[in-house]
Amino acid sequence: MARTPLSMEPTGWFQVAWSAEIAIGDVHRMTYFGREMVAWRSTAGVLSVFDAYCEHLGAHLGYGGRVDGENLVCPFHGWEWNQEGRNVCIPYEKRPNRGRRIGTYPTVERNEAVWIWFDVDGKPPHFEVPDVFADFGDDKTAADYYPPVPGATLFRRGLEIHPQYIMENGVDFAHFKFVHKTPFMPEFTRHDFAGPVSYVDFTIAFDEGATLEDATSGVESINAGLGCSITKSWGMVDNRTMPAVTPVDEHTSDVRFTVWIGRKPGEHDAELTRYGKTMADLVIEQFAADIAIWEHQRYSDPPALSQKEFEGFTALRNWARQFYPDGGPAGPDPARQPESGAILPASPR
Repeated sequence: MARTPLSMEPTGWFQVAWSAEIAIGDVHRMTYFGREMVAWRSTAGVLSVFDAYCEHLGAHLGYGGRVDGENLVCPFHGWEWNQEGRNVCIPYEKRPNRGRRIGTYPTVERNEAVWIWFDVDGKPPHFEVPDVFADFGDDKTAADYYPPVPGATLFRRGLEIHPQYIMENGVDFAHFKFVHKTPFMPEFTRHDFAGPVSYVDFTIAFDEGATLEDATSGVESINAGLGCSITKSWGMVDNRTMPAVTPVDEHTSDVRFTVWIGRKPGEHDAELTRYGKTMADLVIEQFAADIAIWEHQRYSDPPALSQKEFEGFTALRNWARQFYPDGGPAGPDPARQPESGAILPASPR
C-alpha cells in the first residue's frame, strides 16, 4: 500500500460512531488516533468519550466497566468516574482521589453521529460541527428526509485512506466524468477557504453547451476541518450526505458515510421506504467508487496539476496545513502555476 506522508493526527472533529449505536448504559470500545477509547452513555443520556484505562491500576474500562447513573464504574476495584473523567468515589475509602483524571475528549452529537474533538496538544475546539440542515440556509429539516441510520449508511473499517483525500475530492472537478460517469465536468461556483470551515459549491449541466444558469443539478459542501464534511445536493435527487474519515492509527482510517434522501411528496412514513433505500444505495454506490480509488492512492507532493486544476488544489492544500501539528507539507507553489494547457510536473526528490 502507498502510505501517506501526511500526519494521521490532524486537529479537528472526527466521527467515531453513530448515536444510535450507543444506548443508555452502553460502554462502547473503539480505537482512534492510536489510542484505546470508550464511549459511554449515562442514565440521563449524556454521552462521554474517555481514554480507555482506569487511572487507578490501569484496567480497561471497556471490558466489564459499567454505567451507574452519571458515572462510569471500573470493573477492577469499583472506582467511579464522572463525565469529566474525575474520580468521585472509591467504595472502600471515605474520599475520592481528586488528583487523578481520565483523559476525555470534547464530544458532540449532531447529524445522528458522535463526534470527538482531537488535538495532540489538548487544545479546545475552535470551530463547530456543522448541521446538515440548519447550516445550508434553507427551510428543510430532518422531517423532510428519510431517517438514514442504519439503512442509508456505509461503514468501512481500517482502510489506508487519509482524511485529506476526501477533501481534495471536493475540488477535483475532472474525476466526476471518469469515476462518476457524469456527461460533463462540473463548474465550480464557490471556493471559500478563508477559515477552518471551508465552502465549495459546484453545478453540473446535463446538456451540451448549457451555461451555469441552465444547470440542472448541483452540490453545496461545508467542510469543518479534515474530518467533517456535509453536502447538499439539488436537482435530480434531493439528498444530503455526510462523509467522515477518522484515523485509527498511523496508517489506517475508518470511513463512514451517511445519506439523507428527500421524502416523496405527501409521504410521512417514519421508516426508510423502498424508494428511499434505492436512492440512498445509488448515492452510496458513487461514494464507494471514490473509496476504490482512495484506498490505493499515493499522496503526490507536489502533484502534477493541469492549469485548470491548479487553483482549487492549491487553495485546498494550503488550507489543510492549519490542521497538522507540524504544519503539514507546503501546498503547490503559486509561482510555479502552469501556463494554460500545460502540466505542472513533480519536482525531483
